[in-house]
Amino acid sequence: MKNVLAAFLLSVSLFISPSFCLAEETSPDEAAMAQEAFVYGYPLVMNYATMYEYFIDSTSSQYKCGFNEIYNSAHVYTPADTSVVTPNSDTPYSFFCADLRAEPIIFAVPEMEAERYYSVQLVDLYTFNYGYVGSRATGNKAGKFMIAGPNWDGETPSGVDKVFHCETDFSMAIFRTQLFGPDDLENVKKIQTGYQIIPLSLYLGEPSPDSPPPVNWPKIDKQLAATNPYAYLAFVLRFCPAIGEAKSEEGLRARMQKMGVEGGKPFPCCELTGAQEVALRLGAENGLTAIREKADGVGTSINGWRVMNVQADRESYQGDWLLRAAIAMAGIYANDSIEATYPLARVDSEGNPLDGKENRYTITFPAEQLPPVNAFWSITMYDGTTQLLIKNPIDRYLINSPMLPELKKNEDGSLTLYIQKEPPAEALKANWLPAPDGPIYMVMRLYWPKTEAPSILPPGQGTWKPPVVVKAD
Repeated sequence: MKNVLAAFLLSVSLFISPSFCLAEETSPDEAAMAQEAFVYGYPLVMNYATMYEYFIDSTSSQYKCGFNEIYNSAHVYTPADTSVVTPNSDTPYSFFCADLRAEPIIFAVPEMEAERYYSVQLVDLYTFNYGYVGSRATGNKAGKFMIAGPNWDGETPSGVDKVFHCETDFSMAIFRTQLFGPDDLENVKKIQTGYQIIPLSLYLGEPSPDSPPPVNWPKIDKQLAATNPYAYLAFVLRFCPAIGEAKSEEGLRARMQKMGVEGGKPFPCCELTGAQEVALRLGAENGLTAIREKADGVGTSINGWRVMNVQADRESYQGDWLLRAAIAMAGIYANDSIEATYPLARVDSEGNPLDGKENRYTITFPAEQLPPVNAFWSITMYDGTTQLLIKNPIDRYLINSPMLPELKKNEDGSLTLYIQKEPPAEALKANWLPAPDGPIYMVMRLYWPKTEAPSILPPGQGTWKPPVVVKAD
């Protein structure tokens, strides 16, 4: 299956009928409501696309495992991994998708070495980051943690360190386990065997509750997502009850219902006028444009790198659905900045678009001015169009701090990286980050960034700044 996320950006136009302008005139209010629904739903639909490939469609090349199971990858991401844009290739991933409809689940993590970074990011169907476990958040000791769905109201079981409350009936967990190098892979595999998930009833030794009703999961691919994004939004919303903190969305959901979008009901949930159908098509077109523009401008530009301040929980977004959608477009499942900060580069020091077809570039870190982190840092190369990893002759997709002993420093102690599609001189190959034969997109990752100066925090205002990308002669 093609990359659903990236392809969706290119194919929403399929939803725009060439003759829509001949239909009856739509009202500004209906057009605004349709655009609001599209922007609000964009991350939910994209999240469902990944969820479908990873945990539902067992025929997909990207399939991981079923619900309430853990999948451990014994490798870092490569160009063969296409379900998620801008994937991290630093850490082997582990995943689960919890079905919380019947009962909570409990997951366990083993004790880690003090020097090894790991994190467990909890993400709901809205793409809110609602909790963290790991080196920064809970330390490297062994622990047991519970995830409860929106309708659970009970006491914390004995032996459970913390309960996380998820607003939606399904939750994804993304595990990142630091890999120190190729010879460390077996150690990571051993750690991954300690990641476990069990239902609450089994943990307590009690009878399991009745199974929730089966779900008829609609297939999703790029054409289907683009042809009817509102139908997928209505489907996903059946698992997102407007209770608790989500009660604040009642007004929004009432407006969406007027445009035929109601959680748990087929789309449209009511008969639509010709003007409303036009409004929905315009809403998809204008909404996607607005998301793209927001994604291109979100954050602060520092030396050509765009640094975003990501706080991806409901409280931090404060109903800014456009920002949430832009973060999903830039890199769905982005960590909160306190966990990992991601400077993004598409332009060089003169503001020109990065392109590896004819240009070569360098990035130089002055002596003693490498990215300030408690864990580790990396710079990853992506195809500037698809935001996917690119094939290259040395199978190198990033340069990171664990590679420092192998990299060649300049006489003054600075470190220069060479960004180009062809290999540099033999003496410089250790510092070569292969580029695509075309548009370049680079992501710098600072895992567990330091808070004391020099620091990239707060993002866009910190005392440490990423170095410029300079076009080479």
